[in-house]
Amino acid sequence: MTVSPSAPCISYGDLVVRGRTVLANVPATLVVNPLASGSAPSSSAFIGVTAEAPNSRHVLPLGMLAELRWLCLFRFKIWWMIPRMGSRGSDIPMETQVLLLEAKEEASMEEKMDGSAPSTNTFYVLFLAVLDGLFRASFQGGSANELQVCLESGDPDVKTKEASEAVFVNSGTDPFELFKDSIKILSMHKKTFGPIEQKKKPEHLDWFGWCTWDAFYTDVNPNGIREGLQSLSEGGTPPRFLIVDDGWQEGLNEFNKELKPPIEGTQFATRLNEIRENERFLGLSEFIRSIREKYKLKSVYLWHALAGCWGGVNTSSHAMQKYLPRFTYPVPSIGDTANIRDIAMDSLEKYGVGLIHPEKIYEFYNDLHTYLSNHGVDGVKVDVQSVLESLGAGMDGRVALTTKYQKALEESVSRNFELDNLICCMCHNTESIYSSGKSAVARASEDFMPAKPELQTVHIASVAYNSLLLGEIFVPDWDMFQSDHETADFHGAARAVGGCGVYVSDKPGKHNFDLLRRLVLPDGSVLRAKFPGRPTRDCLFDDPIMDGRSLLKIWNMNKFSGVLGVFNCQGMGNWPMKEEQHASLPNPVQISGKVSPSNIEYLEELAGENWTGDCAVYAFNSGTLSRLQKTETTDVSLSSLQYEIFIVSPIKFAAIGLVNMYNSGGAIEELGSKVSASGCVIEMQVRSPGRFGAYSSMRPEHCSVEDSEVDFTYEPGNGLLTFYVSDKSKFSKVQITYP
Repeated sequence: MTVSPSAPCISYGDLVVRGRTVLANVPATLVVNPLASGSAPSSSAFIGVTAEAPNSRHVLPLGMLAELRWLCLFRFKIWWMIPRMGSRGSDIPMETQVLLLEAKEEASMEEKMDGSAPSTNTFYVLFLAVLDGLFRASFQGGSANELQVCLESGDPDVKTKEASEAVFVNSGTDPFELFKDSIKILSMHKKTFGPIEQKKKPEHLDWFGWCTWDAFYTDVNPNGIREGLQSLSEGGTPPRFLIVDDGWQEGLNEFNKELKPPIEGTQFATRLNEIRENERFLGLSEFIRSIREKYKLKSVYLWHALAGCWGGVNTSSHAMQKYLPRFTYPVPSIGDTANIRDIAMDSLEKYGVGLIHPEKIYEFYNDLHTYLSNHGVDGVKVDVQSVLESLGAGMDGRVALTTKYQKALEESVSRNFELDNLICCMCHNTESIYSSGKSAVARASEDFMPAKPELQTVHIASVAYNSLLLGEIFVPDWDMFQSDHETADFHGAARAVGGCGVYVSDKPGKHNFDLLRRLVLPDGSVLRAKFPGRPTRDCLFDDPIMDGRSLLKIWNMNKFSGVLGVFNCQGMGNWPMKEEQHASLPNPVQISGKVSPSNIEYLEELAGENWTGDCAVYAFNSGTLSRLQKTETTDVSLSSLQYEIFIVSPIKFAAIGLVNMYNSGGAIEELGSKVSASGCVIEMQVRSPGRFGAYSSMRPEHCSVEDSEVDFTYEPGNGLLTFYVSDKSKFSKVQITYP
């Protein structure tokens, strides 16, 4: 394949990438500034734009977008992103922050004639709207397929007429490496945030957790927490990680305290009175000590908002005066109000926010976190982060304000809690994303909402697509779910392939332990996959929610196998802002598709040298094992809200893992072999307990667990070998001996 120069450039008035026109008729003022990449030619660049006069907000043309398939990630609410797929530039929504294009690179005539290369080669072009000084960027579509960039500071007094580094563009033949490389390049250049590889990951990610939110909402109380921990533990799935969500703080809400029931939305006007706990949680230290000891909790997190509480802090409180708070009213951007308005934001606009002075915000966080740490708290979940973008007037704008708060938050968390124990939430604006220097975990979609059946499939698809970007900067948090919910199996399977922390928000005594035991081992640990779960390459540009034909396939890796989750999300929900296209729901539909070992990226690296391409493919729900070459496919057919999980193990000795668990392959910690004149012994360290499975081309002589021989079953028709691994310890030594 003849490779065209990969660096973006302007040629005859068009923006050209790898020989392909991506944007036609670009403005004469548009400038491409390639980024240096050592001694090699760079494939990335910044696009600079210039306006006629300085202003605090600009909408400027970038050119006419070529009719290519695209995937965008845009903020449909001020807090959250979702994906959208299309091929017309005019359909790109306001507040788009990521735009991925699929293009074809032509082979030379000689290569076409001699058959040395396919006629076209797929490559991808990535546009990221990023930060440039005190301004942030976003994309949107204009008429006649025009792609536009919006630049805004959020402060009428902070103006510019040009931005040289607000739009980043890069290209590559591997979409996942393209995101990874782009984030690394940006982080090194901007020095305002870090990629996930450079961050310390909190311990809670590898342990089963329980969050109080959907169990109690703001009525959370110590007795209810004890009941929830007790009932989960009694069922054999003990939580080792606890989030005490909203409702523990000493807050003031003067708008709904006398109203029964309160006016909808006024709950978001609550302001923080003091950093200590409210009356229900008096004796916080003793409470945390007692539940930690009784239930062997490894991590206890408490909730707070980035501004203190939903409505910030009470500016009249004596305890808050040292932080120099001022009362202000949010002013959302045009992009925020053009998509879906959020009830929480409506409330804050109406009732206002008590905002701590940026120069005092570290002192506030440090006081709060020191208090919590001294009372036995291990970390914090910090919510309502994007609100700062609407409070930048008179504060040097939204980027400056968010950056100061985010830096202060991370410094305080690092000082007061081990391993940077922080979950960021409601933070999908670029100011938050590209200011995250130490934050290692972030919520990747809008909440799990148990009372809204139309949002269950949307939740899962949103996380998978958002993880393309977020997964390079954070470990995506898939949020809690409820194990006794009608869609619980669907949610549980998704989290098993998500590479995320796993936690539920069950009401005490309301649990499905059969389901939970597919996720949680008796010691409270979970089998977490290595990477963020993301859509497979062949479904990146398909709509898994509303096109009526596409399955959502999510891939991930374990130490010794790949894992592929396949989900039918069709017919049960609509993307926000597209509700009118499907008036009547639900409309269950049966969808058929193909799965292949090739859906798992990096399988060759996992298999190592001398791999023939053969794979053992185990299907969790059907319990079937098949042997496939890497490029071969097998059929899968699912009805709405059904799923299947495939463990894909390259065949040398192909360990499947604990076949009673969603992510069976996550149970294999070590795998090796010894060959002698008397035969071959496969040795493994396996998480336990459970039913262990593997593909074996022949019947073994015997199998042992912790040096004790065990009974096994072997199916010569498909090569499935199974036996039980005991629960004597967290890890069991397993040996399989062949003559």
